[in-house]
Amino acid sequence: MTDSAVQETPTLAPPMISGAKPDTGHFEEFCLNPAPFLMRCHEECGEVSSFDLAGLKTTLLVGEEAHEAVYRAPDSQLSAAQAYQLMVPVFGQGIQYGAPPAIERQQLKIQAAGLRHDRMVLYAPIIAKEVREWIADWPDQGEDDFYERFTDLTLKTSTHCLMGADFRATMGDEFRGLYHDLEMSVDPAGLADPHKHGAMAERRDIARARLSELIGERVTKRKEALARGEEFHDMFQHYLDATYADGTALTDHEIAGMVVWFMFAGHHTSGNTSSWVLVELARHPELMAEIVAELDDLLGDSDDVTFQALREMPKMDAFLDEVLRLHAPLVTLTRRVMHDFHYKDYLIEAGGNVMVSPYVAHRLPELYEDPLVFNPKRTFPDGAFAYLPFGGGRHKCVGNAFALLQVKTIFAYLLRKFEFELSQPAEYYRDIMPSLILRPSDPCRLRFRRRVR
Repeated sequence: MTDSAVQETPTLAPPMISGAKPDTGHFEEFCLNPAPFLMRCHEECGEVSSFDLAGLKTTLLVGEEAHEAVYRAPDSQLSAAQAYQLMVPVFGQGIQYGAPPAIERQQLKIQAAGLRHDRMVLYAPIIAKEVREWIADWPDQGEDDFYERFTDLTLKTSTHCLMGADFRATMGDEFRGLYHDLEMSVDPAGLADPHKHGAMAERRDIARARLSELIGERVTKRKEALARGEEFHDMFQHYLDATYADGTALTDHEIAGMVVWFMFAGHHTSGNTSSWVLVELARHPELMAEIVAELDDLLGDSDDVTFQALREMPKMDAFLDEVLRLHAPLVTLTRRVMHDFHYKDYLIEAGGNVMVSPYVAHRLPELYEDPLVFNPKRTFPDGAFAYLPFGGGRHKCVGNAFALLQVKTIFAYLLRKFEFELSQPAEYYRDIMPSLILRPSDPCRLRFRRRVR
């Protein structure tokens, strides 16, 4: 960030976009579909714009310089925890955004340590096994809602890597339903009113309490197995072994919260991204053919997709990068302004929110040539604050590497066995946002046919 980015005596208030209603401001338009709303903010006001979320003034900052200013600001000035209080009932008090900053930082380190390279090597064959079993009984051709299929698959892969084979084997409809109730309780309106009550919040609280019971039962069973001399190498065991800086172990309540946090970090991204990867492959059959050829050349007749092989797929990597550019799971990354924040000539007052939007950032023509065109062969900007599919700064998504491992493994198997085509016109498939995460149109149906090799 250049010295000119921050001025000592800013005087301007961020410009407010048009269309505010007397009582609710821009709340309804934002909640209806945040992505086009934020694009309108930028188109109308440029680098700095503001809007009213039912009394909560929110400032959108767009561009590499603006993104850097937000991500480099300390938590004491721009707080993620205060902005995301809607996640506290989901993760639990004392977990991430519900924990004191010093504890949250240690919890982040615990999560990150469980996703190191040596652990990812262990997770790769687990994911591969789940994918092989998933496609084993597919018919030679058919049509399906692949958002639902990928959501179910990545829930299985995530829980298997997280909780171990025994839990995965006994995971039934109850666990899926509980996790779904947690997911659906997180929506854009919660940014303005994190303590809202209603039927969805009630289902969330019931689901969270029951998940704590289920995970507590697993803690007891795991400790019994350890006492018998059994060994485990999953993420769950990592939580049981982890300690804070003072040597204190995680409580059962904290372990349950860390499990839910991990699921949100890894499952959300992989399910949505897998859906968009398949849609874009079917939209661009010539690109799908190139990736299939890359897989065939790399793997030959082998059905074994190793961790090392997953690191040697440049065409697949470029395709995923472009999918995440146009379909980043998170539309907004939000911070609460704890103390007046100065950006260029603007004074952003304490008490409001500041947003960065990957959705808007990835469509800037000054950063991306023909930004609305899907082009995996494009050159990406060099700057660290231009490409933000997983956020940035100290709160960057901790589950991004695990999510990408899942997506690559899924398609390394899927594309060698099946061909895909759209079952609806290409323009039907668009981003929608029933929760804080973007997903493809509902239903997301595509046709498939077994490959002849």
